[in-house]
Amino acid sequence: MNNEQQQIIDEVYDKYTTKYIGYDDAPSKELFLFEIKTNPEFSERWGLKIEERELSHQERSDIKNSPPYDYGKPANGKLIDVRLLDSNNVPTKLITVTYQDKTIDSYEM
Repeated sequence: MNNEQQQIIDEVYDKYTTKYIGYDDAPSKELFLFEIKTNPEFSERWGLKIEERELSHQERSDIKNSPPYDYGKPANGKLIDVRLLDSNNVPTKLITVTYQDKTIDSYEM
């Protein structure tokens, strides 16, 4: 995740843990994130949505041929060898964080 996404998650987690002030067993951030990702009601209650998905071969090919991976030719629907995508560190995953009607996308390997 990028810094902006992490800041949003930290902010919402801090709000979440305030309801546990005075208790020694506030749920971990990992448990909080698991619930956000897997429990739609919990996610909706905190106004935070996190979606992670693998990019298709076509999406990775298109990314490789756009900045900062610009090598001069657009993919134009053509697929680039996966080994070339991997060796050029083209992302394999899209992470989307939505909070207060703001959506932030980031890519990861």
